[in-house]
This record gives sequence, structure tokens and C-alpha cells, in this order.
Amino acid sequence: MSTTRKNKSAFRNDAEDADDATRKRILSAAFAVFSKHGFSETTTLEIARRARVSKRELYALVGNKEEMLVACIRGRAQRLEMPSSSAPPRDRASLERELERVGVQLLREVSAHTVIAVFRLAIAEAERAPEVAQALDEIGRQASRSGLREIFDRAQRSGLIEGDPSEAAERFTALLWGELLMSLLLRVADPPEEKEMHRRARAAADAVMRLYA
Repeated sequence: MSTTRKNKSAFRNDAEDADDATRKRILSAAFAVFSKHGFSETTTLEIARRARVSKRELYALVGNKEEMLVACIRGRAQRLEMPSSSAPPRDRASLERELERVGVQLLREVSAHTVIAVFRLAIAEAERAPEVAQALDEIGRQASRSGLREIFDRAQRSGLIEGDPSEAAERFTALLWGELLMSLLLRVADPPEEKEMHRRARAAADAVMRLYA
């Protein structure tokens, strides 16, 4: 490759890195303003000022206000996606371990400040901007539900549980959280510590295995 081509390639890479950094700054500013004022009351001008960019740059790198909100939600809600298991559960013990692992991850990620802030934003804007809740449900919550259903579906095919996998996944989630999520949303509880997350996940796994054995 000639020196000129190398220089052009390096220039493009530097420009892309700069755009990525600016885009992250815009989304960080947007999320802060959305959380403070709500979706409906937030203006793109305020976001641009906070991010220290022009409105033209804001629209070019991210898009309009709705697209910014969805990008903010997607960046945080993706933390709720469950990674695929490396191997299907072989027996009840391995299934319970898998459920405990997934349960701890759900508790850890959903309890994070930024994710709870997204849930609060969706609740606050449910009437004026229902698309906020729809985006959160489609991007984050459905992903975690799908991962759990996959685990229970494989367990059913392996003969480890009986009953509807979707129902089992919903029951596991309910047992895992209890009243904790509501308490976090109301700011009357702190995120659980690691030991408590494992205790909750083990208890939920044991209870759902008894229900669907």
C-alpha cells in the first residue's frame, strides 16, 4: 500500500473514532436530560448544548429525539440480554446451576442505576410517550424473556421439566424478583449484594424446579 493510501486510511479511522466519541457524548447527554426532564419536555437544543455539539451534528450522528431515546434505551437494555448457554443442561443439578447463573445476571444488570433509570423513565412517560415503554419492552425485556424460555425449552426437551416453558420462565422471573424491583423503582431499597443475589437465584431455581418437575 502506498504512503498516500495509508495516510487516507489513517485519516478515515481517526474521523470514525472521533464520530464514535461524539456520538457517545451525545447519547450520554441525552440520557441525562431525558432522566431529568422527561421525554416530552426535553428539546434537542438542550441535548446539543449539554453535549457541546451543534444541532446539525447531533442529527447527523444520532438522529431526531425519538431515535436518540431508542439508542439510549438500547445501549442500556442490551445488558438484559441473556447469553446463550454453551451446552444444554444434562441433569437437574446442571439446570439449577444454569438458572442460578442467569438469575444472578438478571438481578445484577437490572439493579444497575442506569437500567433502573430507564424503567423509571418509561413509567413516567407511559401516557405521553408510550413508544418509550414499547422500545424498552422490545429491546430489553423481551430479550431476557427469550433467553429464559430457551433454557426451559431445552430442559423440557431433555425431560428435566414438564409443563409450558414460557410459563416456567415467567414463574422463575416472578420468584426471582418478588417485591425487589418495585422497591428499587420507588427508591426504598438498595441493589442487592452479591451474596443476596445468589441466594435469591438459588431459591427461585429450586422453587421452579419443584413446580415443574
